Amino acid sequence: MSRLAVIGTGVIGNGWIARALAQGWDVVAFDPDPKAPARTQSFIDNAWPSLTQLGLAPDASPERLTFVDTIEKAVDGADLIQENVPERLPLKQEILAAIDAAASPDVIIGSSTSGFKPTDLQQQCQQTPGRVIVAHPFNPVYLLPLVELVGGESTQPTQIASAQRLYQALAMRPLVVRREIEGHIADRLMEALWREALHLVNDGVATTEEIDAAVVYGCGLRWPLMGTFLTFHLAGGEPGMRHMLEQFGPALKLPWTKLEAPELTDELIDKVVEGCEHQAAGRSVATLDRRRDDFLVELLGGGAKILAGSRRLTGAHLMIIYKTHVAPEWVDYNGHMNDAEYARVFSLACEALIDTIGLDEAGREHYGYTIYTLETHLCYRREAHQGQALNVSLTLLDSDTKRLHVFFTLFDEEDNLIATSEQMLMGMKQASGRPSPFPEAVANRVTELPQAHKDAWPELAGRTIGMRR
Repeated sequence: MSRLAVIGTGVIGNGWIARALAQGWDVVAFDPDPKAPARTQSFIDNAWPSLTQLGLAPDASPERLTFVDTIEKAVDGADLIQENVPERLPLKQEILAAIDAAASPDVIIGSSTSGFKPTDLQQQCQQTPGRVIVAHPFNPVYLLPLVELVGGESTQPTQIASAQRLYQALAMRPLVVRREIEGHIADRLMEALWREALHLVNDGVATTEEIDAAVVYGCGLRWPLMGTFLTFHLAGGEPGMRHMLEQFGPALKLPWTKLEAPELTDELIDKVVEGCEHQAAGRSVATLDRRRDDFLVELLGGGAKILAGSRRLTGAHLMIIYKTHVAPEWVDYNGHMNDAEYARVFSLACEALIDTIGLDEAGREHYGYTIYTLETHLCYRREAHQGQALNVSLTLLDSDTKRLHVFFTLFDEEDNLIATSEQMLMGMKQASGRPSPFPEAVANRVTELPQAHKDAWPELAGRTIGMRR
């Protein structure tokens, strides 16, 4: 079992609670508002039918939730901590510092902030500031799988890797943001659309209902499957994005949109509020929540297949262990990544794995222990080009007291399979150079690695080289 500590139980905090309970986790929550437990119970009651339709973990139960009266009690024994207090930086810094002081130093602390940078959030943390990261979800958290993970100046790659594993265990689709920036990725995109929508209402071009119709029956129908860039790529016809930019690129210079938001005058506020109330047509927020959830359940469970575990390669049994780009010096005379560089990428992914199980430089020095590679099998499936983004996922095929049988999958951002590497790793005592069982703490971390399931065994695992006859 895993335990999630939730600090702050507003809409987002309650969303995390419902998701974790549905995945069979124990949840311990803290909120200073005495009405919080009743509010959370009502929230779970409303969300549970949708979660049931999507499918609950065997041990899922609302009864696994406990409220406590201090932050210290909430974080005690937690495997993951999620902070969800109001979006005020001094308040978040104060609460995160208290959490950091009370929690075990190896536990990840995720902040649900929609805008603040993790380096700012870490400022008052004294014990282990690097483990305080942005873990920004989307409402409703219990249904939408995306969580943006952003590390700060003190954050180590192993901490991000650990966070990825934990949020994947919550059936989330982690998106690691390459560098910290206010608003991260998705909110910056939504903010641009929101600003333009406010201008259209303010200028009398459209009502709130008409703007929503433009999204719901137009661009919004394409976005769940392909997003912005791939949608525009198709707009270029057979030549793709290059032709689209050549044809429509000049329009970017035209004053079609306004980057700055309009002033929120009383008149504009009234227009927006009246428009939304007209659209709601007397239906309560709870009723609209259920309508939205029913639609998302049908979308997530149906043909769209956009749940975190449903993509071709990034299933729940995988863990993104390493990310990089094809460097110019990796490209050969054919214009593709040289075969030796595939081995380099998998070697770096293996190093990330070793760091993740506690055998980074400090761990090797502490235990006098390291990992050797005994055997490797590479399988090349697709060319990689200069500048192309690369992701490496990990699946643990098997293990014993001193060996790891691992399978790495290299793919691009569209989940296209590029290559695989199957490896047998052996634990060694550095002083003797002899095989030796894993230190206890390392062995415990090995058990937490994502393991292959019989019904989802990697297709290319166990292959051998030979001529087909």
